Amino acid sequence: MTEAAEATRRTPGTPCWVSLMVHGLGTTEDFYADLFGWEYEPGPEQLGPYVRAVLDGHEVAGIGEMPPDRHLPVAWTTYLATDDADATAESVRACGGTVAVGPLDAGIAGRVAICSDPLGAIFGLWQAQSRMGTRPYRGPGTPVWNELVTQDTSTVGKFYEHVFGHEAQTHATASDDFDYLTLHLEGHPVAAVHGVGRSLPHDRGPHWMAYFEVADTDVAAARVVELGGRVVDPPREGPRGRQATVADPEGAVFALVRPRH
Repeated sequence: MTEAAEATRRTPGTPCWVSLMVHGLGTTEDFYADLFGWEYEPGPEQLGPYVRAVLDGHEVAGIGEMPPDRHLPVAWTTYLATDDADATAESVRACGGTVAVGPLDAGIAGRVAICSDPLGAIFGLWQAQSRMGTRPYRGPGTPVWNELVTQDTSTVGKFYEHVFGHEAQTHATASDDFDYLTLHLEGHPVAAVHGVGRSLPHDRGPHWMAYFEVADTDVAAARVVELGGRVVDPPREGPRGRQATVADPEGAVFALVRPRH
């Protein structure tokens, strides 16, 4: 396989992109540029007002603007790779999930769909046709982990196993009080499912959480507040490293993590 072909394919079921839809594109660009050092390039025209966040020459995320008449929750969406968006969308439906948008063409970016699992957590499908977002890149300011926060891991874990072929493994630190699965593909951990029971936020419901790497979690969380955001869960030690849950000025929730190396 050539380098170009290799760059366009991620193992199906692997988180391959994160994207955010907001009401104010310019102010959101400023927030993440200051927090993560992102610069921006125009995105596919088919997606409306949309930019690709770039860091050190690598595309790391997307930000789009909702039409003025749309009042949807502002949230980060995790996209899972697929070789056939239409077939995977059918599998989502067959396994009790919902396909809300698409699959539809997004120009040179490929073919995308927006779905939800049986408990309502929203995620995207992405059949990539270009290098956009497909080559993993690591370092401060990049998405490094994705975690599904839901009521419990048992039912929904089986959904992702059936649709994407994930192998769900109980995390080493899991217990009666800590319901946590790691999803593996080809022997490698690619995402996690965290069952929080009644602790699930009533205003959010089940959701995928995007984790962005930072050099210092405490400093980054403080900077979020300075930039007009808020801290949802203060810095603490977690399964992936020192992490904090924060929200941007429009309310989009995401996690900061200084990974263990």
